[in-house]
Amino acid sequence: MRIIGLTGGIASGKSTVSREFQAIGIPVVDADKVAHAALKKGTGGWKKVVATFGRDILQENGEVDRAQLGQIVFADASKRQLLNRTLAPYIGFGIYWEIAKLWLRGSRVIVLDVPLLFEAKMNWLTKPVIVVWVDPETQLQRLVVRDGISEEQALNKIHSQFPLDSKRERADIVIDNSGSLEATKEQIHDISCQITGPLTCKEYLRSRNGVLSILGAVLVMILGCTKH
Repeated sequence: MRIIGLTGGIASGKSTVSREFQAIGIPVVDADKVAHAALKKGTGGWKKVVATFGRDILQENGEVDRAQLGQIVFADASKRQLLNRTLAPYIGFGIYWEIAKLWLRGSRVIVLDVPLLFEAKMNWLTKPVIVVWVDPETQLQRLVVRDGISEEQALNKIHSQFPLDSKRERADIVIDNSGSLEATKEQIHDISCQITGPLTCKEYLRSRNGVLSILGAVLVMILGCTKH
């Protein structure tokens, strides 16, 4: 199985790229969706977060007020790190479970969409790593428009994350999303031909079909030995 890492920065357009990969038939494990599920009322993640940040972050229906929690952690780096540490075990398990389900279905190539791929040190699991990059001015303006916030608030959010230029330097493949959607789609099309090519020997051996082939070969050897 080939696990492709996909990451970027806030308002870089990573979600758009992720949807395009899904549209061309490449399964995507979305860490944001896993994190969302980990915070659902009554889950282990929900209980830990409420115990850590208090019940003031809850809405009337008992669900976490994600906007309020976001304001708290974006304004305080120590609280942001605390939230990440609190949810990391639940998000990690959820991501590995989603990968396992795709493995069981026989998927050859999947995309692992993780905003904090480098920060969470999950890039070791993926090859290649794709970074969705956008120039700073475009990133700022898109964030201001998307979230309806001031430039100062937008900059605070941007600066709370690992620099996008640093992520670009560590990437195997860079998608420049500073231009039009069509220009981005053209890059995705070119990249898709590259990442869906034949699996390497190592990738094949860790795929479902590869494991079944090994087990089948071992079984034939055992049966052959018992006959003699």
